[in-house]
Amino acid sequence: MLIREATAADWPAIFPFFAAVVEAGETYAYPPGLSSAEAEALWLGQHRVVVAEEDGVVLGSATMGPNRPGRGSHVGTASFMVAEAARGRGVGRALGEHMLAWSKAAGFRAVQFNAVVETNTTAVHLWQSLGFRIVGTVPEAFDSRSHGLVGLHVMHRPL
Repeated sequence: MLIREATAADWPAIFPFFAAVVEAGETYAYPPGLSSAEAEALWLGQHRVVVAEEDGVVLGSATMGPNRPGRGSHVGTASFMVAEAARGRGVGRALGEHMLAWSKAAGFRAVQFNAVVETNTTAVHLWQSLGFRIVGTVPEAFDSRSHGLVGLHVMHRPL
């Protein structure tokens, strides 16, 4: 699996799984029904964006960069999406490991995820296995399509 910088030419491969994840209503608070152009501005407009690909097929993508500007810029953050057909193949783990290595090399002191949906147990377990811990949960901060109001975990890992 190759992880490389994303380009605008990758967007047609990213948008189908981006749209599917958002429309599922279980893991991201992005508004449903975003046009391709609106979604592209949100995702590719991040500090750094990568894709994971295998045999020329984009399997997933991640964004990464500072969690906050100015005095908060020493802590990184990231977001991840994996195509449904690629789930369970280690794509999320590979993107997470890549993000951690990049964040450390970029001089971040820690990585903080601001909003991991508590019912997204696959992601919670993955991030815990990579050394993140839950430092707090905001109750009923996410409106899950299938679970109703659920908490958002804030997860943190020192580098």
